[in-house]
Amino acid sequence: MKRLLSLLLIFTLLFPTIAMAEAQLNNEDYVDIQLFLEVYSYIKKEYPLEYKDSKILEGALKGMLESLDPYSSYYNVEEAQDLYKQLTGSFSGIGIYIEPKEGYISVRDTIKGQPAEAAGVKKGDLIIKVDNKDIANMPLQQVSKLIQGPKDTTVKLSIKRGEKLLDINVKRAVVSISPVDYKIIDDKIGYIEIAEFTKNVSKEIEKILKELDKKNIKKIILDVRNNPGGLLTEVVSISDLFIEKGPIVHIKQNKKPLITHVSTLEKPKYEIVVLINGNSASASEILAGAVKERKAGKVIGTTTYGKGTVQTVISMDNGSVIKMTTAEYLLPNKTSINGKGVEPDIKVENTEKEDLQLKKAIEILK
Repeated sequence: MKRLLSLLLIFTLLFPTIAMAEAQLNNEDYVDIQLFLEVYSYIKKEYPLEYKDSKILEGALKGMLESLDPYSSYYNVEEAQDLYKQLTGSFSGIGIYIEPKEGYISVRDTIKGQPAEAAGVKKGDLIIKVDNKDIANMPLQQVSKLIQGPKDTTVKLSIKRGEKLLDINVKRAVVSISPVDYKIIDDKIGYIEIAEFTKNVSKEIEKILKELDKKNIKKIILDVRNNPGGLLTEVVSISDLFIEKGPIVHIKQNKKPLITHVSTLEKPKYEIVVLINGNSASASEILAGAVKERKAGKVIGTTTYGKGTVQTVISMDNGSVIKMTTAEYLLPNKTSINGKGVEPDIKVENTEKEDLQLKKAIEILK
C-alpha cells in the first residue's frame, strides 16, 4: 500500500493541475491517473515473475515523453551519464558514427585516428551483431550502448560488407571527438567539415579561420552533410562568424515571447558555400537556413531532414534527466521548416563514385 501511495504522490506531482482541478478540464483533456494506478495494482496482484517498481515508473515516464515526438525522452541515471558524455564529445567507445539501415545499423563514418578505423571498420559497413548478439530492429541508442564500454575492453562487431560477412574485434578507448576537420583546396578554398555541433565547436572553427587568414584564404566551404545537429549556442556562435548582423534564428516557445538570436558581425570577410543533404538536421538546418535567407552565401545539395524543434535537457533530483522538446525554431524570415527541411539554392544529387556537391561548390567559389 505504501508503494501505491508513493506512486500516487509522484503522479500527483507530475500532474498537479489534474489532481487539484479535474473539474475544470474538458472531457477531451481529462487524463485518468486512476487508470494508471488500477493497472499498477493489477500488476501487483497478478504478475507472476520478478519485477521492480522503479522499472514500471521508468517505463511510464519514457512512454509519456516519447508519445510527444521522436526527440523527447526520459533517461535513467546510467543513460543520463551517457547522454552528457555525448553532448560534451568525450566517451569510452570505438569512434564511429552510426545510423539505422535495413533493420540493422550502418556505419555512417569512422572517426579518424580512433580504434574502429585502426581495426578496419569502414564507412558503409552494416553491423548485424554486437558480441554475437543479433541487433535486428534494435533501437539506435541501445546498439550504441552495446558498442560503448570500459576503456581497454574489446567488442566484436559482426559486419556485412557487400556480400562479405566479417567479424572485427575492436579495443575500446576514450574517444575525444573533434567534430571539425579542414583542408585547403587548390590553395584558394578552405573546406571545413562539421560532423556535429558539440561543445566548443565554434572555438575550433575560430582557430581554423585564423590559420586560413594567415594564408589569405577568404573562400570557405562549410560541409554539414550528415550532421545530426547539436547545441543551439554553438550554431549561433558559428553563424556569427559568417553572417552579417541581423537575425540568425527565432525561438518560439509555448505562451512566451519570441526569442531572436542575432549576428553582431559588422562586415563578413568570407565568401561561403554550405553543403547539405537529407541527413543534415536541427542545428545544421539553422546554419543552412540562415545563410540562405540572409543571402550570406550559397546552399548546395539536397533538402535537409526537417527537424525544426529545440530540445532541453532537464536534470531530475535523482540524477535522471528529461530531454524534452521545449521550442520550435524559425529561420530569419520566420519560416518553419519542421517536417519540411531547408531547400538548397542549387540542387545537386551525388553519385556513389563522385562527390558532385563538393565539385559544384568548388566551381562556384572559383
